[in-house]
Amino acid sequence: MCAILLAALLGPRAINVVWWLLDSERWASAFNGPIVPILGILVLPWTTLAYVLVAQGGLTGLEFVVVVIGFFADLGTYGSSAYSNKDKIGYK
Repeated sequence: MCAILLAALLGPRAINVVWWLLDSERWASAFNGPIVPILGILVLPWTTLAYVLVAQGGLTGLEFVVVVIGFFADLGTYGSSAYSNKDKIGYK
């Protein structure tokens, strides 16, 4: 269980960093400066990954749906993390 949680938390961040290093032009066209992508990688990695994937032509229709799915993946990752730690916190 811990390995799955670790992969869910670190996997998209690692993919984002490697993609940023290999294709920095795509990231530069998606974002204006390094602050937003760095915050995105730290806080909402799935959303950032989805946005960079579809941001080339702007967000219209299905591209927006892809970003929303990335956002819900982030929420699911954080939610499952909180749920798995509920016994350590004292909630029942």
